[in-house]
Amino acid sequence: MAEPAPTEPRVSTRALYVISVAAELAGCHPQTLRIYERKGLVTPSRAGGGGRRYSDADIEHLRRILELTSLGMNLAGVKRVLELEAEVATLRSQLAVLQVAAEEAVKDAHREHRRDLVPLSQEVTLYRRRRS
Repeated sequence: MAEPAPTEPRVSTRALYVISVAAELAGCHPQTLRIYERKGLVTPSRAGGGGRRYSDADIEHLRRILELTSLGMNLAGVKRVLELEAEVATLRSQLAVLQVAAEEAVKDAHREHRRDLVPLSQEVTLYRRRRS
């Protein structure tokens, strides 16, 4: 029996971490997270009392932001890169769906053409003109 294909671990989007824990997990200061939020780079969930709550997906997003800033990119550049990365991911997903649809359309066309085929005799017949 074949083993199931390994899948990528899913990053939870459930908001679990308060700002101090999220900052520690991401490797930055809580004030940095507040700045990122003001600049629109991250949007944490809010608890009933208004406190910020971060998910594992938010932590991964923060790490990507920190990676880009460590390369010398300013926050406006980071925001644009993140937007473009999200757009590329969306387009790749759409492309995958369209590729599957195109493959199915080709298979359907092949199936349709096969029904239209008629057996053809491959005999060679010589025609001679009769002499009168």
